[in-house]
Amino acid sequence: MALQQEVSPLTGIIAEELVVIDFGEHYGKSVLEIADTCPTFYDFLITQRQDGNFAIRRCKNKEFRLFIHNQTLN
Repeated sequence: MALQQEVSPLTGIIAEELVVIDFGEHYGKSVLEIADTCPTFYDFLITQRQDGNFAIRRCKNKEFRLFIHNQTLN
């Protein structure tokens, strides 16, 4: 029997506490922290992922960084 892994709507199978925002006013905060403190920004990030304007990269220090390709101002 296989264990089911939680899937985040934003980071997929990567744990939200391991992914760090790499832009803007939330620079350096984890996605989990953003989900707790700024739910509207978290929803914005989910929308960006659905639009394909989004990337998570693993750095040399084995840290996951979240990027937005073309950030639009609202």
